Amino acid sequence: MIVLVTGSAGFIGFNVSKALLERGSTVIGIDNFNDYYDPSLKEARNAILEEYNCFTLLRGDVSDLDFIRSVFADRKIDKVCHLAAQAGVRYSLTHPHAYIQSNIVAFTNVIDVAKCAGVKDFIYASSSSVYGNNKKVPFSEDDPVDTPVSLYAGTKKANELIAHTYHHLYGMNCTGLRFFTVYGPWGRPDMALFLFADAILKGESINVFNFGKMKRDFTYIDDIVSGVVASLDKSYPYEIFNLGNSTTVELEYFIQCIEEELGKKGKRNYLPMQAGDVPESYADIQKAKEKLGFEPKTNIETGIKNFLNWYKRYYTTNLSR
Repeated sequence: MIVLVTGSAGFIGFNVSKALLERGSTVIGIDNFNDYYDPSLKEARNAILEEYNCFTLLRGDVSDLDFIRSVFADRKIDKVCHLAAQAGVRYSLTHPHAYIQSNIVAFTNVIDVAKCAGVKDFIYASSSSVYGNNKKVPFSEDDPVDTPVSLYAGTKKANELIAHTYHHLYGMNCTGLRFFTVYGPWGRPDMALFLFADAILKGESINVFNFGKMKRDFTYIDDIVSGVVASLDKSYPYEIFNLGNSTTVELEYFIQCIEEELGKKGKRNYLPMQAGDVPESYADIQKAKEKLGFEPKTNIETGIKNFLNWYKRYYTTNLSR
């Protein structure tokens, strides 16, 4: 199987690519290594993928239509796993055009050129943020998602609508995956676990929003990868799945787990809720269990320990940071 993975040097894209390569698939990766966060981390992930003979990296931007056309024109591709996107809720408040370009224009480029190339199976990243401030928990795929509270969430909802259109009009098999707060080794520096650990180790204050009254469905990267790979294998005609741990963790407990693992207390700076944020995320994963065999296995204590072990190891050997 030849799989095109967009965002292959990103956190989830790297781990999905690695899992596919380890089981014998051929992976064509695309990434533009932008500077939304430290590009050297992306380069380090990519260096691991480059060790596999069945991996090819194409450096380019998926919002560049001519580039995407050249990718499909020159290669046989069986399936597309579209994970490239501009991430981050808060960044979307100040950089809206980056989200339109990377999450709307790029998505349309990839799905349309894939359709023109005769690619049938299209799996893509959505987000739990499409649920907005829904009061009913846990969030189910059948719940209404028409009231996003951030532009990031709006672009992810738009991706789901575009995918449905391409399934309806052209018979493409489209599966959208609503990820719930993914964390783990090789994670993004703009995510809470990375930010908190970094600040605690440096003796700096950590910003705790909504005065700590937040709950998140933290989902370990290996569990997310298992769901993505199962989606690629199944390639249902049209589905949307929640991929979460289906367990809510209070922010204060999350911080305590980091402190206990580091053996150091953090100084908290309690702040109001940030615009575009939500107080709770919680995934109903029954559908993913039934149709993908999705069974998250990693609890928050183990996941945080694994991340911090990687973090210490990585930054001990990468002193340029």
